[in-house]
Amino acid sequence: MEKEKMIGVHNRDNATVFYDIPEMNGLHRVFQPNERKEISLEELIKLSYEPGGMALLRDSLVIEDKGVVARILGHVEQEYDYTPADVKKLLVEGSLDELLDCLDFAPEGVIEIVKSMAVELPLNDIAKREAILEKTNFNVTNAIQIKKDTEADIPQPAAVPTKRRVVKKAESSPAEETKTRRVIK
Repeated sequence: MEKEKMIGVHNRDNATVFYDIPEMNGLHRVFQPNERKEISLEELIKLSYEPGGMALLRDSLVIEDKGVVARILGHVEQEYDYTPADVKKLLVEGSLDELLDCLDFAPEGVIEIVKSMAVELPLNDIAKREAILEKTNFNVTNAIQIKKDTEADIPQPAAVPTKRRVVKKAESSPAEETKTRRVIK
């Protein structure tokens, strides 16, 4: 593969991800949440050699080329490619066993999406909530309750009726107008 080949990479985290590669003239790359960039194969390979680089590529960043994924990360489980839409479908329509597989084999970035999506939906399946608690030590039920309590504590502004500060004379139609003199002698 050519080192100049550009590969799509996106940040699956809800947090900013950045890395430095001193070998590439002090390259400093920043990915905002859900941001996608085109990165050279050479940069991805050098990132994999940096401390923490493999963890970033495995857990936070998603390489969109299967061949490059195989070359840099080796074998990855199917959950590596899960998007927020895939996680939502898993939580709403998927079986408990599918969720357990996800929690066992998914990269950390996908597990974070599972936890936040479970609260956002909210997840109504108690068995799935318990599975998330058991595997991640994240209590979805408590998080949903905290979210509800927080939203209830935020005061809603009262609807204040608005009225005009300047009132113009009502305009009359030309048929209603009466003729008046403009100049009086």
